[in-house]
Amino acid sequence: MNSQPANGKFETAHAIAILGSFLIVAALVWAMHHYTQQPPPLNANRAEERAKALAELRAAEADALDRAGWIDQSKGIVRLPIQDAMKLVEEEWGRDPATARSNLIARVEKATAPPPKAPEKPNPFE
Repeated sequence: MNSQPANGKFETAHAIAILGSFLIVAALVWAMHHYTQQPPPLNANRAEERAKALAELRAAEADALDRAGWIDQSKGIVRLPIQDAMKLVEEEWGRDPATARSNLIARVEKATAPPPKAPEKPNPFE
């Protein structure tokens, strides 16, 4: 009897076994990937709405920083671009700092003045 096996048959059998095991592992990886995919987020629409709202808010803020406009027209409070406001402050404080300080305090008091008190209701028993 021959103690050495035929090399061709066993090499082919080993190659088929190795290839088969790789195919089994690949099939298992595909199945795990397929079954473990997460569902889409529950609030995907809400996230899109919030991103849109944030973009609109940032655009409005940028517009407010770059353009002049009324903050409170009844009180005469105006919003100025930062560069323009800085130029006005430099000019005013460069001429007379004491007057500029008193004007600043007066503007702050005007802007933060409390609204007038509502009239009291008359007592129904009087």
